[in-house]
Amino acid sequence: MKTKIKQINFKFNDKNILKAKFILKKYPKKFSSSALLPLLHLAQDQLDGWLNKPAIEYIAKYLNIPLINVYEVATFYHMFNLEKVGKYCIHVCTTTPCWLKGSDNILRQIEKNFKIKVGNTTKDNQITLKEIECLGACINAPLIKINNNFYENLSSKDVQNLINKIKEEKKIHLTKNNA
Repeated sequence: MKTKIKQINFKFNDKNILKAKFILKKYPKKFSSSALLPLLHLAQDQLDGWLNKPAIEYIAKYLNIPLINVYEVATFYHMFNLEKVGKYCIHVCTTTPCWLKGSDNILRQIEKNFKIKVGNTTKDNQITLKEIECLGACINAPLIKINNNFYENLSSKDVQNLINKIKEEKKIHLTKNNA
Protein backbone atom coordinates (compact mmCIF):
# COMPACT_ATOMS: atom_id res chain seq x y z
CA MET A 1 0.00 0.00 0.00
CA LYS A 2 1.42 3.35 -1.04
CA THR A 3 1.31 6.23 1.39
CA LYS A 4 0.02 9.41 -0.14
CA ILE A 5 2.12 12.42 0.62
CA LYS A 6 0.14 15.60 0.73
CA GLN A 7 1.65 18.12 -1.65
CA ILE A 8 1.64 21.61 -0.20
CA ASN A 9 1.34 24.21 -2.91
CA PHE A 10 1.33 27.95 -2.86
CA LYS A 11 0.23 30.58 -5.29
CA PHE A 12 -0.94 34.11 -4.83
CA ASN A 13 -4.70 34.37 -4.44
CA ASP A 14 -6.60 36.49 -6.97
CA LYS A 15 -6.31 39.66 -4.89
CA ASN A 16 -2.57 39.20 -4.37
CA ILE A 17 -1.92 38.39 -8.04
CA LEU A 18 -3.27 41.86 -8.82
CA LYS A 19 -1.09 43.37 -6.11
CA ALA A 20 1.97 41.46 -7.38
CA LYS A 21 1.38 42.72 -10.92
CA PHE A 22 1.05 46.27 -9.59
CA ILE A 23 4.31 45.87 -7.63
CA LEU A 24 6.14 44.53 -10.68
CA LYS A 25 5.03 47.51 -12.79
CA LYS A 26 7.11 49.73 -10.52
CA TYR A 27 10.34 48.14 -11.77
CA PRO A 28 11.92 47.94 -15.23
CA LYS A 29 11.55 44.41 -16.65
CA LYS A 30 15.26 43.71 -16.41
CA PHE A 31 15.15 44.64 -12.69
CA SER A 32 12.02 42.67 -11.74
CA SER A 33 14.04 40.86 -9.06
CA SER A 34 13.98 44.16 -7.16
CA ALA A 35 10.38 43.31 -6.30
CA LEU A 36 11.55 40.43 -4.13
CA LEU A 37 11.04 42.11 -0.73
CA PRO A 38 7.49 43.34 -1.37
CA LEU A 39 6.51 39.98 -2.88
CA LEU A 40 7.88 38.12 0.14
CA HIS A 41 5.80 40.41 2.36
CA LEU A 42 2.75 39.74 0.21
CA ALA A 43 3.22 35.97 0.49
CA GLN A 44 3.86 36.15 4.22
CA ASP A 45 0.68 38.17 4.74
CA GLN A 46 -1.29 35.64 2.70
CA LEU A 47 0.08 32.83 4.90
CA ASP A 48 -0.86 34.59 8.15
CA GLY A 49 2.58 35.77 9.08
CA TRP A 50 5.06 33.21 7.83
CA LEU A 51 6.72 31.90 4.67
CA ASN A 52 6.74 28.22 3.83
CA LYS A 53 9.02 26.52 1.33
CA PRO A 54 6.37 26.40 -1.44
CA ALA A 55 5.82 30.17 -1.13
CA ILE A 56 9.54 30.83 -1.45
CA GLU A 57 9.75 28.50 -4.46
CA TYR A 58 6.73 30.19 -6.03
CA ILE A 59 8.26 33.65 -5.70
CA ALA A 60 11.54 32.43 -7.23
CA LYS A 61 9.61 31.11 -10.24
CA TYR A 62 7.37 34.17 -10.37
CA LEU A 63 10.41 36.46 -10.58
CA ASN A 64 12.46 33.99 -12.61
CA ILE A 65 15.38 34.16 -10.18
CA PRO A 66 17.40 31.41 -8.49
CA LEU A 67 15.74 29.85 -5.46
CA ILE A 68 18.87 30.45 -3.37
CA ASN A 69 18.52 34.22 -3.91
CA VAL A 70 15.04 34.15 -2.40
CA TYR A 71 16.22 32.01 0.53
CA GLU A 72 19.12 34.38 1.16
CA VAL A 73 16.76 37.33 1.51
CA ALA A 74 14.09 35.44 3.48
CA THR A 75 16.65 34.19 6.00
CA PHE A 76 18.62 37.44 6.26
CA TYR A 77 15.82 39.79 7.32
CA HIS A 78 14.20 39.35 10.74
CA MET A 79 10.87 40.50 9.35
CA PHE A 80 10.37 37.18 7.58
CA ASN A 81 9.27 34.16 9.57
CA LEU A 82 10.12 30.72 8.22
CA GLU A 83 8.07 28.95 10.87
CA LYS A 84 4.43 29.39 11.81
CA VAL A 85 3.80 32.21 14.22
CA GLY A 86 0.92 33.12 16.46
CA LYS A 87 -1.91 35.44 15.54
CA TYR A 88 0.11 38.21 17.19
CA CYS A 89 3.83 38.07 16.50
CA ILE A 90 5.54 40.42 18.94
CA HIS A 91 9.09 41.54 18.18
CA VAL A 92 10.94 43.35 20.95
CA CYS A 93 14.03 45.30 19.97
CA THR A 94 16.78 44.78 22.55
CA THR A 95 19.75 46.53 20.97
CA THR A 96 21.57 49.19 22.97
CA PRO A 97 19.29 52.24 22.43
CA CYS A 98 16.15 50.24 23.25
CA TRP A 99 17.86 48.43 26.12
CA LEU A 100 18.98 51.73 27.63
CA LYS A 101 15.33 52.84 27.49
CA GLY A 102 14.01 49.66 29.18
CA SER A 103 13.35 47.08 26.49
CA ASP A 104 14.48 44.33 28.88
CA ASN A 105 11.62 45.35 31.20
CA ILE A 106 9.20 45.32 28.28
CA LEU A 107 10.32 41.83 27.35
CA ARG A 108 9.79 40.57 30.92
CA GLN A 109 6.40 42.32 31.09
CA ILE A 110 5.24 40.54 27.92
CA GLU A 111 6.66 37.19 29.07
CA LYS A 112 4.89 37.50 32.42
CA ASN A 113 1.53 38.59 31.00
CA PHE A 114 1.36 35.90 28.33
CA LYS A 115 3.28 33.24 30.27
CA ILE A 116 5.66 32.77 27.37
CA LYS A 117 9.41 32.79 26.88
CA VAL A 118 11.26 34.50 24.03
CA GLY A 119 11.36 32.40 20.88
CA ASN A 120 8.15 30.53 21.66
CA THR A 121 4.50 30.55 20.69
CA THR A 122 1.68 30.10 23.17
CA LYS A 123 -0.15 26.77 23.10
CA ASP A 124 -3.28 28.46 21.72
CA ASN A 125 -1.20 29.89 18.83
CA GLN A 126 -2.18 33.44 19.75
CA ILE A 127 1.21 34.93 20.69
CA THR A 128 4.73 34.49 19.35
CA LEU A 129 7.44 36.44 21.17
CA LYS A 130 10.75 37.27 19.51
CA GLU A 131 13.75 39.27 20.60
CA ILE A 132 15.30 41.02 17.62
CA GLU A 133 18.17 43.24 16.67
CA CYS A 134 17.18 46.77 15.72
CA LEU A 135 13.90 47.83 14.22
CA GLY A 136 15.59 50.89 12.74
CA ALA A 137 13.93 53.61 14.78
CA CYS A 138 16.45 54.04 17.59
CA ILE A 139 15.51 57.67 18.14
CA ASN A 140 12.07 56.48 19.29
CA ALA A 141 13.31 53.76 21.65
CA PRO A 142 12.07 51.58 23.13
CA LEU A 143 9.95 50.01 20.47
CA ILE A 144 8.23 46.80 19.54
CA LYS A 145 6.59 45.50 16.42
CA ILE A 146 3.34 43.57 16.58
CA ASN A 147 2.67 41.92 13.26
CA ASN A 148 3.25 44.78 10.80
CA ASN A 149 2.73 47.66 13.22
CA PHE A 150 5.43 49.56 15.09
CA TYR A 151 4.92 50.99 18.59
CA GLU A 152 7.48 53.56 19.71
CA ASN A 153 8.49 55.54 22.81
CA LEU A 154 6.81 52.92 24.96
CA SER A 155 6.24 53.17 28.67
CA SER A 156 5.27 50.23 30.84
CA LYS A 157 1.70 51.58 30.77
CA ASP A 158 1.70 51.71 26.94
CA VAL A 159 2.88 48.09 26.79
CA GLN A 160 0.21 47.02 29.29
CA ASN A 161 -2.46 48.75 27.18
CA LEU A 162 -1.28 46.82 24.11
CA ILE A 163 -1.23 43.57 26.09
CA ASN A 164 -4.77 44.22 27.34
CA LYS A 165 -6.02 44.94 23.83
CA ILE A 166 -4.50 41.69 22.57
CA LYS A 167 -6.03 39.75 25.46
CA GLU A 168 -9.41 41.32 24.75
CA GLU A 169 -8.98 40.46 21.04
CA LYS A 170 -9.44 44.09 20.14
CA LYS A 171 -7.89 45.32 16.96
CA ILE A 172 -4.70 47.13 17.76
CA HIS A 173 -3.47 49.93 15.57
CA LEU A 174 -0.86 52.60 15.56
CA THR A 175 -2.04 55.79 17.17
CA LYS A 176 -0.38 59.02 18.18
CA ASN A 177 -0.32 57.81 21.79
CA ASN A 178 0.84 54.29 20.85
CA ALA A 179 -1.70 52.32 22.85
